[in-house]
Amino acid sequence: MAAVAKDITRPHSETFETVMQVAWNFDYAGQVAKIDDLYQRAKDNQWDAAGLDWDTPIDPSNPIIAPEHSQYARMPFFQRLSQKQQETFSAHSTAQMLSQFLHGEQGALLTAATVAHGVPDTKAKWYAATQTMDEARHVEAYDRYVDKIAIHYPMVPWLKLLIDTTLQTNNFCKVMIGMNMIVEGLALGAFNNMYKQTEEPLLKSITFNVMRDESRHVSFGHVYLTPTVAALHPDEREDLAQFAFDAVKIIMDGQMAPMDQGFLKVLEVSGIDPEDFAAGMKEAAEAGITRELPPGQIHSVNDLMMPSLVRAGLVTPRTKALFEAAGIPVNADLTVLEAMEDRKSDANVLNAAQAAY
Repeated sequence: MAAVAKDITRPHSETFETVMQVAWNFDYAGQVAKIDDLYQRAKDNQWDAAGLDWDTPIDPSNPIIAPEHSQYARMPFFQRLSQKQQETFSAHSTAQMLSQFLHGEQGALLTAATVAHGVPDTKAKWYAATQTMDEARHVEAYDRYVDKIAIHYPMVPWLKLLIDTTLQTNNFCKVMIGMNMIVEGLALGAFNNMYKQTEEPLLKSITFNVMRDESRHVSFGHVYLTPTVAALHPDEREDLAQFAFDAVKIIMDGQMAPMDQGFLKVLEVSGIDPEDFAAGMKEAAEAGITRELPPGQIHSVNDLMMPSLVRAGLVTPRTKALFEAAGIPVNADLTVLEAMEDRKSDANVLNAAQAAY
């Protein structure tokens, strides 16, 4: 399998200015009792990425994602490719996806640090600090893993836009909406699906630990933002609801965008013509192969993100109409979301997610 040169796929650094909201608070008692529980669990569940079994051998030509869980492997077009093309595409498409996990975790690190600056409640600051540490550890783990398989791909444009939009607001509520409800909802669903898709032991171990952290992060958004939003003036609530709609729309529009440069590189390395691949995707969609997620997998937007926004009062009648006009169902069913949230000190997030099905 041909490896992608790292100097091609590692992006340059980027700097931009934001209007940072900073809040001091000398009342150290905290105003939201449930934050204490989240903060304690965050301390109890710290783990060391360096302590994982990094000596685990990985053969990039052996699919990291089990074929029965891959939408690509089920495509007639994919099955017509040579064995070498199938192996190369499986390795590189997986690496491209894991690179998004890596970049997304860096974005979560930046946004969590912003919440620690801006959230006015002292205990919420403490929790945001633990989340910042969590995200740093996630970046470390995914960077080491992607390095181990020797393939890096750039961040997809819509994910970069979503996180930049979140970072560029000076309202801590909007940052928490963008991060704890939308980005983390996206991540929690993706990690759940990855855990079920792979039997590679090192990646499975990373994913389990990251999922446990991310479930707390999603809970933090609910525990703190729900009462905060309820106490706002209706005009302020509408402003936050609009931000939530705009952020979700970035994701949905991104799914419809043309193939980004990173995925085009996957096709190039695999010897696949992009037009042939697009035709293969259309063929699979018409056959109903790529329309639905495999059984047991979670749809991040429908199963986690939208119920989270509804529960927090961030879908108003006005923005509900916007979602419906954009073809985005407003799902209020909390079954999967509540099963995924880490509600007990020793909660097994994976068993809870499986119980939801």
